[in-house]
Amino acid sequence: MNIQTHVAPTEGEGDLRTYLDTLGRLERLHRLLLDVVKDEFERLNLIDINSVQGLLLFNIGEQEVTAGELKSRGYYQGSNVSYNLKKLVEAGYMHHEKCKVDRRAVRVSLTEKGKGIRKILSELFSRHAGEITTPGHLGSAALEDTNENLRRIERFWSDSIRFIY
Repeated sequence: MNIQTHVAPTEGEGDLRTYLDTLGRLERLHRLLLDVVKDEFERLNLIDINSVQGLLLFNIGEQEVTAGELKSRGYYQGSNVSYNLKKLVEAGYMHHEKCKVDRRAVRVSLTEKGKGIRKILSELFSRHAGEITTPGHLGSAALEDTNENLRRIERFWSDSIRFIY
């Protein structure tokens, strides 16, 4: 996604390059996160679950939610949530039952096996948080600043969806 030019940027082109670099970096970071999780699963010889499914279990945690809530709460970003839920139920990582109020909806929660995956990822993320916030890496203040800037991008994109300029 990086724009490569050999001439001096005109007004606004520098901003465009920076913005496109940010977009590409966000995409790569998401893919790298999935690779980090996949690598941890492979290291532990967990072959019946993929990184997307693992992150889904991590985000659900102790809650009981519907498939629709997974997306609205930001726990799942993909388009095939029902496929992944079905696979997680079949593999014994999740319970599912019809909602008592709305029989069309299915509520899901983690089984003990699913909670084990969540614990593995929690430990992985704790290790990484401890490492990345040490001096010589990113540091706590820089990580907080990064998160604030990412929240601003998220807010900008959300606003651009809701409101036409």
